[in-house]
Amino acid sequence: MQLYVLRITPRHIAGQCTVRYNSFFQAPQKKKEFWDRKLVGFSMEEMYHVVADVKSYKLFLPFCTKSTILKKLPNELRANLEIGFPPIVENYTSRVLLDKPRSVQAICNDGRLFNYLETTWRFNPGLRSNPKSCIIDFYIRFEFKSLLYSQVASMFFERLVQQMEHAFINEAVRRYGKESLTTHKLSPVKIKS
Repeated sequence: MQLYVLRITPRHIAGQCTVRYNSFFQAPQKKKEFWDRKLVGFSMEEMYHVVADVKSYKLFLPFCTKSTILKKLPNELRANLEIGFPPIVENYTSRVLLDKPRSVQAICNDGRLFNYLETTWRFNPGLRSNPKSCIIDFYIRFEFKSLLYSQVASMFFERLVQQMEHAFINEAVRRYGKESLTTHKLSPVKIKS
């Protein structure tokens, strides 16, 4: 008597079947990134001052409960931020690079909360006919260390980033008055870090 072993592999199956499911415990994509470009009714200098004012983040940035400057150099800060959206409250330290009035870049590699976090704001001249306008390129990328935090972030990442962008523009309105023009979303350009 002969015994035959039949091995069935995907190429032997006539039709293809895809099974999709969503589960809270499904492994999230740990790496996240987002970029956006907007024409706003504030000058480069005005928007730079709002974004570079890290110590005031606790006053206007959603979920930022503390913002402390640990070290200040002419073109660099070391800042500690506490982020809280119950039940999660965490803090992290970032190195903030300042290039007035062109860019603000925050980099976190402190190892406790994030594998990495990088936020870049670039400010470019807006309309030639309106010196109180500028183009903002915004880019954020990060990876949480914790799988739980990655899952929570996956559920509302884009909404949170958009709230953060709006918070900076609303703070500019509070500081400098009404925008000189309505904010317009432009085609985003991915920023090279």
